[in-house]
Amino acid sequence: MNPIDPALIKQIVEEICKRLEACNDDIPVGVSNRHIHISREDLDILYGPGYALTKLNDLKQPGQYSAKETVKIIGPKGEFDKVRILGPVRNETQLELALTDGFKLGINLEIRESGKLQGTAGIIIEGPKGSVKKGYGAIAALRHIHMPPEFAQRQGIKDKDFVDVVCEGIRKTIFSNVLVRVSDQFVLEMHVDTDEANASGLKNGDTVKIIKNRE
Repeated sequence: MNPIDPALIKQIVEEICKRLEACNDDIPVGVSNRHIHISREDLDILYGPGYALTKLNDLKQPGQYSAKETVKIIGPKGEFDKVRILGPVRNETQLELALTDGFKLGINLEIRESGKLQGTAGIIIEGPKGSVKKGYGAIAALRHIHMPPEFAQRQGIKDKDFVDVVCEGIRKTIFSNVLVRVSDQFVLEMHVDTDEANASGLKNGDTVKIIKNRE
């Protein structure tokens, strides 16, 4: 009996792993605590001209990271200290909060897709070198899924579709109106805020499934 070629065994194992991965429709969850994305202009005011953010941890999405730097957020009725900046810098400053955060600050948050900031709540941001009063930019982020093209194709989903997602467990929850964002720069992950996570019992690393595509 001829011995089996080790290279052939490796090839077979890799093919089996690929097919098993293709059958897996679980979507990992990332719970987003309050955080802020900062523009270059505002970072210069808050931390000083030309200041460079210091990477603390890489986030799951490529190129994204949490910075060591934080800011204070001040509203009409309250404030949050040490709100984490996420890098890299963006074209516009965007503060992402849970709806309950808005109650404490005394601002009326709108649920918006990232980057859709016109007409949103204003806020005061304070850093070690200065402060910025923004006329808009504070949102409750629309729940969404970062999805690579190969997963979207298997699911019959395209960029900007909305889907329904189920979270199993003692607090089984169906999330409707979940925005799908498809890009070859994304790692598969659904983002919810702390209010949504607490209501459904979700935590980082849990998984959900798409149950119905929506036009």
